[in-house]
Amino acid sequence: MMAEGIDRGEALALLRPDRRSELRQRAHETTERCVEKRFDFCSIINARSGRCTENCKWCAQSAHWKTGCETYGWVGTEACVKAAKDAAANGADRIGIVTSGRGLSREDVEDVCAALRAMREAEPEIGLCASLGLLSEDDLAKLKAAGLQRVHCNLETAPSLFSSLCTTHTTADKLATLRAAKKLGFQICCGGIIGMGETDEQLVEFAFALKEVEPDSIPVNVLHPIDGTPLSNRGILDPERVVDSVALLRLVNPSTPLRFAGGRRDMSDETAAKCIYVGMSAGIAGPLLTTPGADYDDDRSLAVRAGYAVGARRQSLG
Repeated sequence: MMAEGIDRGEALALLRPDRRSELRQRAHETTERCVEKRFDFCSIINARSGRCTENCKWCAQSAHWKTGCETYGWVGTEACVKAAKDAAANGADRIGIVTSGRGLSREDVEDVCAALRAMREAEPEIGLCASLGLLSEDDLAKLKAAGLQRVHCNLETAPSLFSSLCTTHTTADKLATLRAAKKLGFQICCGGIIGMGETDEQLVEFAFALKEVEPDSIPVNVLHPIDGTPLSNRGILDPERVVDSVALLRLVNPSTPLRFAGGRRDMSDETAAKCIYVGMSAGIAGPLLTTPGADYDDDRSLAVRAGYAVGARRQSLG
């Protein structure tokens, strides 16, 4: 069976230890055949931090856990413009505004819209993305009019696991935001976190849930356990499991960019290179939310070594 036609049964079978080499080789062949040989980077600004009402068990920013997370309100337009300028100077394709919390108030929407307009004026060619929680179609329409092009909303994990990790919102809530964004013509960034206790079956479930969303980018976070959260004792995911998970995501989503995200700093360059071999083809660089992000130069070097072109392609504005 061609990798593009892989089904759930075969995906699960390929996760058996005795088929690891086959899993990775097939993922590599799919990557070579289906993925554009260009490694793109984006950056983010943590534009409102902490005090989140949601009880996601992995998250340092939840007000339900005592993590010592830095907390502050909306950073303002000037800080967002600076982030856009810094991202452009580093060769990023896009910059993302990220805010903690379930969603945005009417005033919050206006603040973000003002920032988007100023960012577009300051850096006309950089793509504009945002991760703002659960959004209504009306909110999304205002953001689109202000220049937003890509909406980020992670499924985080398999729907069957999510409900045990967060009870203040649901996978259905996330899908409603994603559907509204797609209806309005936004590009979609949607991925999640591996290493939160998912079984093989749930990893496969997650991969196919993403396939149904049909995102333009899949950020792949690896859990970085945060002291004070319920997952603090989970431990760093075994590097070989990380690589296998990326390979599985590639086989189920043959041509969608898989993006290094949180947890990249916990990987060795050897593990990161293996991830690129089996399917990673993009990255988030620079500071993340509550943990350090990847270094542009480190991941550029690994990408170039794997045969990828690097450098912003601004005319796509995606």
